[in-house]
Amino acid sequence: MLSNVKLHKTVLYLVGVLGLPLIVSGMALASNLPPIPSSETSNGSIGLVGTIPSPPPTQAATIATPVNGASFSSLPINVTGLCPKSLLIKIFSNNVFVGSALCSSGSYSVPIDLFSGQNDLVVKDYDSLEQSGPVSNTVTVTFSDALLANFGSVVSLTSNYARRGADPNQILTWPFILTGGTGPYALSIDWGDNSPTDLISTQFAGTINASHVYKTAGAYTITVKATDKNNSQAFLQVVGIANGAVTNLTSSQSQGNSVVYTQKPQIIWWPALIMLPLTVAAFWVGGKYQLTALRKQLEKQRS
Repeated sequence: MLSNVKLHKTVLYLVGVLGLPLIVSGMALASNLPPIPSSETSNGSIGLVGTIPSPPPTQAATIATPVNGASFSSLPINVTGLCPKSLLIKIFSNNVFVGSALCSSGSYSVPIDLFSGQNDLVVKDYDSLEQSGPVSNTVTVTFSDALLANFGSVVSLTSNYARRGADPNQILTWPFILTGGTGPYALSIDWGDNSPTDLISTQFAGTINASHVYKTAGAYTITVKATDKNNSQAFLQVVGIANGAVTNLTSSQSQGNSVVYTQKPQIIWWPALIMLPLTVAAFWVGGKYQLTALRKQLEKQRS
């Protein structure tokens, strides 16, 4: 009988000892919960960012100009068309990436280079998760390059990235791939934020790393032009993103598929409500049991 009572009281005592860590753990659990969307803001609010999974785009962009069968003798040419708003538009010529832009107001316009001879142009749209939508209509055009006949090789410019980002006041490094032509080469880079154009010179073709620091968050159109010794030129347009740390937001914002919520920290009180009376009772019973056991031990010593 005594051993059962002792075991029962010992369990209650352990519950009391463990109660406080459980309360703390339950309250800390709130920091790992996804935020609840709210348009209300107040002092001490915290900005939280989460990526909401979504299906890929279902609407294809289109190519309006140039028209199928067109011929060109000078570069760059403008590719224009319709597109779903807020998506990234990538243009490919003969399956090679030649330029990108963010779809604005349901349309796009991108200056691109062409390869000598036939060029099969297509456009793809991408969401912020880099999920591709359907391929556009194919437009076939022809480029006759006079410099090719005179020098046998023309300069070409591309990149493995159509969109690349960094936080404001952090260095954004972009590798551009320069091929063909004859060195030395000169590259001019307009970063799209009204800063002075960067000029880079190099003797040899290859990967050219350009760096820039954006001061404020946003999406910027980057225009790159490469010129070789024989005045052969190549053009490339890409999209630079200045992400920015999510702090001191004053309202909920939507950025593509990334949704930013502003709200107060959440605290879960149910662990405290459950454990607090158990903790008080357990400590009271445990303390009383210790006093009883001590009294019995003293009486035993006296006898």
